[in-house]
Amino acid sequence: MTTFSDLGLSQKVLSAIADAGYTTPTPIQAGAIPPALEKRDICGIAQTGTGKTASFVLPMLTLLEKGRARARMPRTLILEPTRELAAQVAENFEKYGKNHKLNVALLIGGVSFEDQDRKLERGADVLICTPGRLLDHCERGKLLMTGVEILVIDEADRMLDMGFIPDIERIAKMIPFTRQTLFFSATMPPEIQKLADRFLQNPVRVEVAKPSSTAKTVAQRIVAAHNKDYEKRAVLRDLVRAEEAELKNAIIFCNRKKDVADLFRSLDRHGFSVGALHGDMDQRSRTTMLQNFKDGNLKLLVASDVAARGLDIPDVSHVFNFDIPIHSEDYVHRIGRTGRAGRSGKAFTIVTKSDTKYLDAIEKLIGEKIEWLNGDLSTLPAPMESFESNSGRRGKERGGRGRDRNRRDAAPVENINQGAQSAADADIAAHGDDKVKAERKQEKAPRNSDRNSRNPLHANDDNRDRRRHYRDHDDGPTPVGFGDDIPAFMLIVANAKA
Repeated sequence: MTTFSDLGLSQKVLSAIADAGYTTPTPIQAGAIPPALEKRDICGIAQTGTGKTASFVLPMLTLLEKGRARARMPRTLILEPTRELAAQVAENFEKYGKNHKLNVALLIGGVSFEDQDRKLERGADVLICTPGRLLDHCERGKLLMTGVEILVIDEADRMLDMGFIPDIERIAKMIPFTRQTLFFSATMPPEIQKLADRFLQNPVRVEVAKPSSTAKTVAQRIVAAHNKDYEKRAVLRDLVRAEEAELKNAIIFCNRKKDVADLFRSLDRHGFSVGALHGDMDQRSRTTMLQNFKDGNLKLLVASDVAARGLDIPDVSHVFNFDIPIHSEDYVHRIGRTGRAGRSGKAFTIVTKSDTKYLDAIEKLIGEKIEWLNGDLSTLPAPMESFESNSGRRGKERGGRGRDRNRRDAAPVENINQGAQSAADADIAAHGDDKVKAERKQEKAPRNSDRNSRNPLHANDDNRDRRRHYRDHDDGPTPVGFGDDIPAFMLIVANAKA
């Protein structure tokens, strides 16, 4: 059996690995580290959770033991698609490089340029960044890339999805052609292969898993639901409750940031221990939310795909896809959050009738059929009718009697899909009440505005803003007719003629 000491790593690195409790390299580490130490280009294809990060961190630490960085001239560059991934790579350098005296600089959004400039002035042996922030520093004249010896492009397929490839091409032109390039991707579609051919010179290809395969330790199930979000929310709540005995923590994926916020509010309202993570959050909030989830303070984390790649949360027991991913490759990355390092995990995906084409693409990609839980789409009961969609104008105008009638007419429930309907009633009621209150508030607003405009001394700040808005559109004072009052300038002209 191969051990880390067989790979050619330095004694300092081996000591740090032993302190971390590792003895045997993973397949990607055993395949990538030796040629990386020989300064060969690497094309690594590996799923998340396979130890991919250490496969470039460990040889880089060994190679960087000789030499020092100069101010504003980094020796190595690591490009990551997201802030979280960049921060986790920095943590790996801190863990395995504790016996080294290397300067590691992290350039990500949400941190002031001044703090990052100070780190660059000290010289960076390792520069870890997202492409956008790196280009910002370069355009400000704070970085010279001519001293970069090693370039790492991590999560290349995600870089492609996020539109970073033009930025990476710009960055690559700033770096010496003689650099060593380590290129890693979870999948290798044709577009990524073309990218690898462009950046790599005679690379060593290290492929440790069938491209686009899912881990065998993850039990996958798909769950039928109707299209309405309130019914999907009810299905999800029943799934979480049904798995409560085995559920240690779970990541719930949505396709859109708006859906993340909506689902978070719904789960929180129903008493679940839940947090949310999406791309619009500032860096401090994202870091705090992730830490609370890692520490077990939150049981559920609702996230967009910004959290799908490389998050270092080693013991996630469940993944729920509230929305089936539009890109089938994202399915592999999402469920790769569970079942890591040989642990067992479960992944549930909620599927509606409009999702079947995405399901077909996923099953084609992973090369297997996913089993339905409690029956497929043909076994669904009649869809629930919500207050918003069925009470109609009459129900709203007469105090919402249509909503009560819909509730009384609801069908009995038996399985997870049917049970979801009754569970959805509370969600509908909560959303419906909010909607009625909002509508009433909007109806009252014009009357309040008129009253405040007649009594400006008692108007609040909102009304002052409203009056300012009206003033901006004012066309001036009301015109007054001459009547019998002839202006002086006209009298002068008349006298002159006389």
